[in-house]
Amino acid sequence: MVTPLRVGLVGYGLAGSVFHAPLIAASPDLVLDTVTTGNPERAAQARAEHPDVRVAASPEELLGRADELDLVVVASPNKTHVPVATAALKAGLPVVVDKPLAGTAAEARALAALADERGLLLSVFQNRRWDNDFLTLRALLADGALGEVQRFESRFERWRPQLKGGWRESGAPEEIGGLLYDLGSHVVDQALVLFGPAVRVYAESDVRRRGAQADDDTFFALTHAGGVRSHLWVSATTAQLGPRFRVLGSEAGYVKHGLDPQEAALREGLRPVPGGVWGREPEELWGRVGAGESPLTGGGTPVETLPGDYPAYYAAVAAALRGTGENPVTAYEAAAALDVLEAARISARDGVAVAL
Repeated sequence: MVTPLRVGLVGYGLAGSVFHAPLIAASPDLVLDTVTTGNPERAAQARAEHPDVRVAASPEELLGRADELDLVVVASPNKTHVPVATAALKAGLPVVVDKPLAGTAAEARALAALADERGLLLSVFQNRRWDNDFLTLRALLADGALGEVQRFESRFERWRPQLKGGWRESGAPEEIGGLLYDLGSHVVDQALVLFGPAVRVYAESDVRRRGAQADDDTFFALTHAGGVRSHLWVSATTAQLGPRFRVLGSEAGYVKHGLDPQEAALREGLRPVPGGVWGREPEELWGRVGAGESPLTGGGTPVETLPGDYPAYYAAVAAALRGTGENPVTAYEAAAALDVLEAARISARDGVAVAL
């Protein structure tokens, strides 16, 4: 029997407690050894949810016993990603960092260079690559079901008219808050994975909610080197949600409504187990492929949505650490997405398209 790799998790807020800890605990190749949090309530929560876990009060305390760990996962606030990841790499530990990896592409590439220099894994948690709709769309594109794709529309929209507070809604630049870097990291990464590098970026970014400081309603238009155009929306102020994907090709289109169910399941306390049912959605939520008529009036043919598979990310990380697989999301890929996000910020500020 192979001994599981020991994981230290920095941060036990939303990202740490809902996404990373459950997925790490569900992997037979990993064991959640230590959670780092200075919040007594979150420490108690971690111990209740993972009875064998140890708790460290700070990243410094965690890294003080780096020889007892095989991997550090950084799920603390965005502004801490670079300094904590840097310290972990310098302590000789491979690192997974939640998105966004950094505030700038230059910082991301510097971190990647440090990991290369030390010969250590540096991976970025872009879990939305394992969403059910994204996996289904990749399969449709591989089969040529849509012909030549001309436009990719992707929406990550929510209706949250009231502010929740916290660093994610802060306008302070050092917090790296707002939807541009939060949900924008997902939709841009997906577009680049599907259609390759962007050569031109246009964006509109607004602060809609009263009292808000950070962007909460943003639109991107990307022109890819291969000619595909991606239109991407991220919003907390959408009273009527649009389709998650609308992909238009020369032969047909694919329209899919609704979000992948995995986040909701994790929030409800459900956990993936080997051999269990995970990431599936009911038939009435399947997308449709067709041409010439709206799917809302019966146009097109239903296409079964493939199961979402967030556990595949940490399975791939474990394989990469053991030398039997590749890094599932590299820091250089994250840097390419940050190039787009930085260009989008300039475009929205200046009202111009930005060439990359």
